[in-house]
Amino acid sequence: MLPWLSSPHPYFPSTEQALETPNGLLAAGGELTPAWLVDAYRKGIFPWYSDDDPILWWSPDPRMILLPEYFKRRRSLAKRLRHGGFSVTLDQRFAQVVEACAAPRKHEPGTWINADMRHAYQRLHELGIAHSVEVHHSGELVGGLYGLAMGPVFFGESMFSRQPDASKVALAHLAGAMQAHGGKLIDCQMHTPHLASLGATTVARRTFINYLEQWLPEKAFSLPLSAHQTPSVPASPWLAAIPSGVDAE
Repeated sequence: MLPWLSSPHPYFPSTEQALETPNGLLAAGGELTPAWLVDAYRKGIFPWYSDDDPILWWSPDPRMILLPEYFKRRRSLAKRLRHGGFSVTLDQRFAQVVEACAAPRKHEPGTWINADMRHAYQRLHELGIAHSVEVHHSGELVGGLYGLAMGPVFFGESMFSRQPDASKVALAHLAGAMQAHGGKLIDCQMHTPHLASLGATTVARRTFINYLEQWLPEKAFSLPLSAHQTPSVPASPWLAAIPSGVDAE
């Protein structure tokens, strides 16, 4: 039986209890407050559910990750970065990036980024935990990504493109900043061929958890007992290396 989370403070079962089918389903219930979300991500857990479901928490096995130094900057992307006329910003249009990521995709009936999820990640953004990388062309937002930054780890949530390679430009700048300034890992959650083509790979869940335990030790966090109090997370100085409002090069 799937565990139901009803504790007044964040509490998750061991990720080893996650189901094999559907892959990684761990628990239901809980809340989308900053305390619950921070505790979940640092343990390798994330929320994913539709409007008709309760909050569902997942920790799939295997896990897709991208080590920044293995990002594949293929010739066509390198050309796009040099001559595409893009500019890149950090945290300038977070809400718009999330909204764009939430828009229904082709051949998909709806979105998992519902109103409650958008509100929850907006609150994390206001606390300096969730961040967006935006890609602009001729003054218009044409691509980007968002996720959570904790120390040397970036937990990617979603990305979008309105022009060819725009999301790749965002990911290239994220990976480049992390590689140059101490970032260790980008969590991509689930395998996709698109991410694999950019250098992401799958690892066993236990390997992923070991990375988190190494780079995000519990002592680096301040997690309140109340789900409605504000958590603190380790700083991510590599964020400052992402260019802001300059031509992508």
